[in-house]
Amino acid sequence: MTKAKPFLRASLLSIVSLAVSPALVHAAEAITVHKSPTCGCCTDWVRHLEENGFEVTVHDTQNINQIKVDAGLTRELASCHTAFVGDYVIEGHVPATDIHRLLQEAPQARGLAVPGMPIGSPGMEMGDRQDPYTVLLFNGAGQNRPFATYP
Repeated sequence: MTKAKPFLRASLLSIVSLAVSPALVHAAEAITVHKSPTCGCCTDWVRHLEENGFEVTVHDTQNINQIKVDAGLTRELASCHTAFVGDYVIEGHVPATDIHRLLQEAPQARGLAVPGMPIGSPGMEMGDRQDPYTVLLFNGAGQNRPFATYP
């Protein structure tokens, strides 16, 4: 029986370490992305989401502006693609870590946006270049505030 105890202890430690593994902290979250069928940076952003634990469904569309209007996005928040995760809208090149944070904190908001297409944001990588940008948390009344900033 004494030989079984170290084996049992090691097995229990393995199970406990799996339970708190960082890879398992975020279960695969379903996100739906609407984008132009020819947009390469949108495709790169989708890959970024998949690499960071999201289960992505992509809808290519020629009428992305109508999706933005239907989602309540203003022109000031607009970028090249629009996504939906849970009850939130995700506009533009928002890093996956910020989407995970949004889902974890669950603030009362409409969603997150990275207006425009800043170089260095996920999907917009160009070597070592990193333009500063802000991820905005916005509500249904058109108000927004910084959620995260990048150099």
